[in-house]
Amino acid sequence: MKPIIYQVLPRLFGNSEGENIKGGTIEKNGSGKFNHFTAKAIEGIKELGVTHIWYTGVIEHATQTDYSQSRIARDPVEIVKGKAGSPYAIKDYYDVDPDLAESVPDRMKEFESLVERTHKVGLKVIIDFVPNHLARQYVSDVKPEGVSDFGADDDRSVAFSKDNNFYYLLNCEFHSPLKSGETSGRWEENPAKVTGNDCLTAEPSINDWYETVKLNYGVNLFESRRGYFDPTPDTWIKMKDVLLFWAAKSVDGFRCDMAEMIPLEFWRWVIPQIKDAFPEILFVGEVYQPELYRPFIKAGFDWLYDKVGFYDALRDVISGNRSASDLSEALNAINDIKDNMLFFLENHDEQRIASDFFATNPKRGFAGTLLSATIYNNPFMLYSGQETGERGMDEEGFSGRDGRTTIFDYWRVASLENWINNGNYDGGKLTSEQLEIRNSYTKLLSLVKTDEVLNSKGFYDLMWNNQDNRYFDSDKQYAFLRYSENECYLVVVNFSDEDTEVRLKIPEHAFETTGMGTKGYFKGKDLLWGNVKVQFPAAVAVNGGVGMKVCANNGVIIPLCRR
Repeated sequence: MKPIIYQVLPRLFGNSEGENIKGGTIEKNGSGKFNHFTAKAIEGIKELGVTHIWYTGVIEHATQTDYSQSRIARDPVEIVKGKAGSPYAIKDYYDVDPDLAESVPDRMKEFESLVERTHKVGLKVIIDFVPNHLARQYVSDVKPEGVSDFGADDDRSVAFSKDNNFYYLLNCEFHSPLKSGETSGRWEENPAKVTGNDCLTAEPSINDWYETVKLNYGVNLFESRRGYFDPTPDTWIKMKDVLLFWAAKSVDGFRCDMAEMIPLEFWRWVIPQIKDAFPEILFVGEVYQPELYRPFIKAGFDWLYDKVGFYDALRDVISGNRSASDLSEALNAINDIKDNMLFFLENHDEQRIASDFFATNPKRGFAGTLLSATIYNNPFMLYSGQETGERGMDEEGFSGRDGRTTIFDYWRVASLENWINNGNYDGGKLTSEQLEIRNSYTKLLSLVKTDEVLNSKGFYDLMWNNQDNRYFDSDKQYAFLRYSENECYLVVVNFSDEDTEVRLKIPEHAFETTGMGTKGYFKGKDLLWGNVKVQFPAAVAVNGGVGMKVCANNGVIIPLCRR
């Protein structure tokens, strides 16, 4: 079964009572809750063909909302991004975000119930593991007995020590790029700690991760990143305990934030230990340097983002800035590790397909989704709202109008609200266009999740044989074969805004490789829409081309059966 991940921020999902005021508080703008993911809601997500839900922002992070009455330390405004705060500025590795609980004292029980509900529906649970940095104010109020807070035992008289959890800028006081205007309760940090994005200044800019502190894994940032890993650094031991804590909560996997900023030696050490205790646990790595893909997979990661290679190339093709034929090069670069690469077109870091900064129209993204989901049997990720054409063009607060859905602010997401329909989770308020988009995603992903051929490893690229084919535009169309021992599918994807007639050449080598043979007569009908049929002798495919019509920003998946 092909893994299909649905990424969703619980804070945004199910929030339908707020006012959507720019920079609004939780009282004004509201917040989604764990309990909004009812069994019916999760069933609705599963209907998309989903196998895993990545609940983003579960672990407690810094926020401007005051929960001091629940014995949670209040965070100074100048070290929090947005009213809600960044899900990646972890404040307590052993707790969940109180925003997401209907009863704050029962917040962990509500999360545990969410995991149980998700499993009962038949889906697996992924949560974030944020190992590179934490909030500038880290205070764990529910840590297990015997656990000390990060930095509590640091020697602050030295810039670096292997067993310090943080790095220190001696004789320097931290200054936030944000000015809270408050004279009391100002955040004081002296000596200043190194900021999460390896920013070695006590005065990080607004574009730095100023709300976070870099964790020390025994790598001396002040000495050409020399590693000191023996004996085992204290941060390693603390982080292993965090992973074991959440794995014991029955989560099925971790999406490891900025995994590439952590030394490989740590991953080689920790992943086998976690998998020894929980053999089925998944590790999904956010790695942006292609030269690190293979070392990280060898270290134990199951799946890695393929952002810099395949996503970037595909985005350019969808936007009309690159030839579709260039995708072959991006795919060839990962041919030996393709099973481990996670494909996607949206996530919380990237701009929405329908935004003015990307394709402007959600339908233009469907061709890219079809190609990403069918070309290999590797995992595919869908971002909440992508299936309803969310544009991401709101100006929510800290997150400006940038084509992304905010992760820093309290907000309501219009297209998700339409599907949720006041808690009915039936799509009752979706517009006709939104419903069409959701239905298309459901049809496609439900097919690829279980189809034998699309879950096989057989792949044959047809682009090389059609570069000079005047009846096929290799700038706007992409074609390939998927095959198993007994069947073969022809897949043609059209990135053009126009319906297009093509005549595709299939070489003799393809017939031999897929086992179809070159003497047969073949026919097939599109599995997705049923409106495209082909009939041809193999000789015609080799010498002339298989003719068909492919709709704009869409594609066909045609089983090639012997007549």
